[in-house]
Amino acid sequence: MRLVARLSRWLALEGMDVEGLGASEVDRFVRTRRAAGPQLRSIKALQPLLAYLQSRGVVLPSPRAPDDPADELLERYQRYLAIERGLGKATADVYARMVRPFLRHRLSSDGRALDLAGLAATDVVTFVVARCPQLSRGAASLTVTALRSLLTFLHVEGLIAQSLAACVPSVAGRRLAGLPKGLDCDLVQRLLTSCGRDTSNGCRDFAVLTMLVRLGLRAGEVAKLKLDDLDWRTGEILVRGKGNCIEHLPLPADVGEAVAAYLRHGRPRTAQGRTVFVRVRAPHNALTSAGVSQIVAAAGCRTGLGRIHAHRLRHTAASAMLRAGASLPEVGQVLRHRRALTTAIYAKVDREALRTIARPWPGEVA
Repeated sequence: MRLVARLSRWLALEGMDVEGLGASEVDRFVRTRRAAGPQLRSIKALQPLLAYLQSRGVVLPSPRAPDDPADELLERYQRYLAIERGLGKATADVYARMVRPFLRHRLSSDGRALDLAGLAATDVVTFVVARCPQLSRGAASLTVTALRSLLTFLHVEGLIAQSLAACVPSVAGRRLAGLPKGLDCDLVQRLLTSCGRDTSNGCRDFAVLTMLVRLGLRAGEVAKLKLDDLDWRTGEILVRGKGNCIEHLPLPADVGEAVAAYLRHGRPRTAQGRTVFVRVRAPHNALTSAGVSQIVAAAGCRTGLGRIHAHRLRHTAASAMLRAGASLPEVGQVLRHRRALTTAIYAKVDREALRTIARPWPGEVA
């Protein structure tokens, strides 16, 4: 409503009515608001209002900009990832974002076509060598992975004569080099205690944190949880994981109690849809994965631990299972790892098992 009021005042100052609002006028308004402050960063905030005015015939639709050949190809690539490779939309979006600079380098001088026929291995290596030093190790590793996937897609589509995926250099970095950063039991208790369960907001946050700590779910898996996924009779929960994998996990009693308390006392009656966790403020739409991450970050700030990422609670759940005597294969089953090597990193924090293979220090202790 504030944006509508500002637009109305700007039209009055310019001596125009809403019928005179066109693409150039919208662009002028956006530039004016940017100069006044950071409240309006792009035209996207105006799209709902403009769409409504266009549907009422008050404002003429803006002329459609010519299609970007790179964006057109990326849309086809994302459909390929979703249909042929079985990746989720969020992952496909990340892959497309990572390889967009590579395709932008292949645009013709007029920007209307992509030069892919002359693509060679040297072009691929040159891009990786120039791009990756600007990124973190994780982002660089994801970039080369996405680039290999794109080059495979281009070959499958017949846009390049041979696959150049093998020409993409690898990013230096040893697997399993770091340590999983879990939280100690007392810190976990401080996180949970920081949620005031006498409010709907605190009731929801407590249920989310309990689910993350006890089951080791990912933020996106908690956000996608639906009411029908909770089988109270059998004590199971259905999890929609990465790659559209659907698996069942046992529902611990404390997790069930926290979720049930939220459903009884915290979830708004006006909640939209069938997702378990929804926004506190209206409209009460489904909570996103970013919203789940924000819950964890806010709890960390309340307890003086700083900003904590939701995935750190997944490490916490794995470490807790190891301390309780679970084996690595059992931990991998709960975390739903596809490869045993992914779970192997937790062997570094299994102190009891490490003591059995540690050799005694030579000589006497000084």
